[in-house]
Amino acid sequence: MNAPILVTGGTGTIGRRVVPLLRAAGQDVRILSRHPKDDQPGVRHVAGDTVAGTGLAEALDGVSTVLHLAGGAKGDDRAALNLVAAAREAGVGHLILISVVGADRMPIGYFRAKAAAEQAITESGLPWTVLRAAQLHEFVLPVVRGLARLPLTPIPTGLRFEPVHVDEVAARLAELSLGAPAGRVADIAGPDVLGVRELLAAYAEFHGKGRPRIRVRIPGAVGRAYRAGDNLADGSAPRGHRGWAEFLAEQASDAVVPASTAALGPRG
Repeated sequence: MNAPILVTGGTGTIGRRVVPLLRAAGQDVRILSRHPKDDQPGVRHVAGDTVAGTGLAEALDGVSTVLHLAGGAKGDDRAALNLVAAAREAGVGHLILISVVGADRMPIGYFRAKAAAEQAITESGLPWTVLRAAQLHEFVLPVVRGLARLPLTPIPTGLRFEPVHVDEVAARLAELSLGAPAGRVADIAGPDVLGVRELLAAYAEFHGKGRPRIRVRIPGAVGRAYRAGDNLADGSAPRGHRGWAEFLAEQASDAVVPASTAALGPRG
């Protein structure tokens, strides 16, 4: 029986894709989450909260590798510090962190917390790996959807994304989790760098005509950072293959419920 890999946030957007990949590789998995689900063969769920620091000792018992995916709008720095302290006590041999491209460049609280989380991992004294990923399609979608619903759609000048498919990020994380500590590895980003205008245009193809638009300028240091591309990966970063249009097509396909099953209610 192999030592389980602990996945924090294993029930989240990325975690739900990583865990089956680890299981397919024959790896037992332990999932730490605030709202644990029922155990399954090879997958054990443990209640805990990395920000509050609860449940970590039990979750880490007998674990040699930790994949830290749990995150939120606030508290990622505190969560990393708590996890590092508990992992050091448990003698963990490999600590892996998912971070965000531009963590050390963007003057935004979320990015700064990610940079602090990276620092906690790299200065932990434990063997580590850090992967920075561009924004997932699932992150960009609500931004674009919200803009598209406005009577007059603002187009922030200089705001660009390189959205990456969650399955491609999950595959890379699974590969890193099954390998040896590698330090700071190459960033991963989507195949295209897209401005808001391009994102909206593709969205309109699947959801109807766009609305009148107006160009706006993001002020201050944040605007300057976005216009400089500080949130973007450099040219050497590996690029995924499934772009924004492919993601939107997948979403449209998933939204179609066969008439024979529609009466059964929401799918679980």
